[in-house]
Amino acid sequence: MIAIENLTVRFGQTEAVKNVSFTVARGDAFGLVGESGSGKSTILRALSGLNPDWTGQMAVDGVKLLPKRGREFFRRVQMVFQDPYGSLHPRQTVDRALSEPLLVHGMGDIDRRITRALDEVALPASARFRYPHQLSGGQRQRVAIARALMSEPDILLLDEPTSALDVSVQAEVLNLLADLRAARTLTYIMVSHNLAVIAHVCSRVGVMQGGEIVEIVATQALRDGNVAHPHTRELRALSIELEDPETVGQPA
Repeated sequence: MIAIENLTVRFGQTEAVKNVSFTVARGDAFGLVGESGSGKSTILRALSGLNPDWTGQMAVDGVKLLPKRGREFFRRVQMVFQDPYGSLHPRQTVDRALSEPLLVHGMGDIDRRITRALDEVALPASARFRYPHQLSGGQRQRVAIARALMSEPDILLLDEPTSALDVSVQAEVLNLLADLRAARTLTYIMVSHNLAVIAHVCSRVGVMQGGEIVEIVATQALRDGNVAHPHTRELRALSIELEDPETVGQPA
């Protein structure tokens, strides 16, 4: 579903991403993990069309991507950002936030679609006409996820979707994302600095360091400690117990 080959992204003379290559099968979830500044979010921004300054090759469902994308691409590929406080307009109700993608893409039956989306992300119907400041952080991120689903995409790009949330609600949002992927056969790329978060959702993980993917490893191999690169071992040692989803987001 997603194929990236020799992707390089430069900011001036600095190579933020260096010849990165990986693929993601339809309906699968691929994680990118690494320290701040390793280039993982830069990959998402290039793939999503937010950063047109890149070299290499990227394709979605067999169609090569150009720096400038058409409307159909933005219907099929949606992004959920790290900060639900910043990604929702403070003066727009939830209803407005969810109806806007439908209006942009010319999709009808707005009332039914919004009702369905709120139900899918386990928000009460009463949340529909509230403003972001009237919702908790977890509820705001659920609204952001619902908004990404409104155009019925095939791919969700998840940029640290739980890092701004309280520990108590991180596992709930991760479980929601896993359930939505299964129900809708969505394809995910998830970025995080936390291996436990990635392991909770993704079947494979690309470990990044200095703009490069130094190792791609199956999540089960990661749990078993069957990894090759020293940086992967270091990140694993700093992480929490990967097998226990109830402890996702808690300090080691």
